[in-house]
Amino acid sequence: MKKDIILSAAQKDFKAYISMPAGEPRGGLIVLEEIWGVNENIRDITDRFAREGYVALAPELLGDTGILEKMSPEIFADMRDPAKAHAAQAKMREIMQPMQTKDFADLTLARLASCFEYLKDAASGKKIGILGFCFGGTWSFFFASKEPGISAAIPFYGQPPAPLDAVKDIACPVLAFYGEQDERLMTSLPQLILAMETYGKDFAHKVYPGAGHAFFNDRRPEAYRKEAAEDAWRMTLDFLSKHIG
Repeated sequence: MKKDIILSAAQKDFKAYISMPAGEPRGGLIVLEEIWGVNENIRDITDRFAREGYVALAPELLGDTGILEKMSPEIFADMRDPAKAHAAQAKMREIMQPMQTKDFADLTLARLASCFEYLKDAASGKKIGILGFCFGGTWSFFFASKEPGISAAIPFYGQPPAPLDAVKDIACPVLAFYGEQDERLMTSLPQLILAMETYGKDFAHKVYPGAGHAFFNDRRPEAYRKEAAEDAWRMTLDFLSKHIG
């Protein structure tokens, strides 16, 4: 079974897409979107996890920000064009501004907490993990530092928590994936590794040579890297099997 549902947090409703396994669930999984929203790509990934036996729930965290209406692949193409990069970066900063507010952070945390509570019942009391891509990878890291009940976190090319010392509050194992050509995240990765080691966290990561940001997204041929995506999928399933069930 797969369907759209309405959840509530902080006295506001929000949409989510849920995909259920055919039999007894192995556990629950919150699947977090890229900045394109809960689109066909995220729905497909959510369904893939359901076929593996997990109750997979993808909340729409950006639906009331105005970001989804303004975002387009052309902006990212322009950011890679030296002649257009400066203007595209300025446009991107303007579009993303609603995400920088405390109100957005507070509401997003409340929504993720609502998803976590919903999955407790939907997954029949089994363990719950969180996974996300880009924006969703960043929030996977952050929510893992806020919710001690999360049993596994898998950020795909996500920013580490800020401030970095917040990793001390992560109570679950973390598996993170990166593309070697994703320069901004490659710059911050050594500090993240050091912080995880300093606080004794269970942290594994893999960097894929020749891959950049969004290498898992097969709807973006300019970014998708088949071998990296297939390897990350296998590692993800192994990690979930070990820590969720």
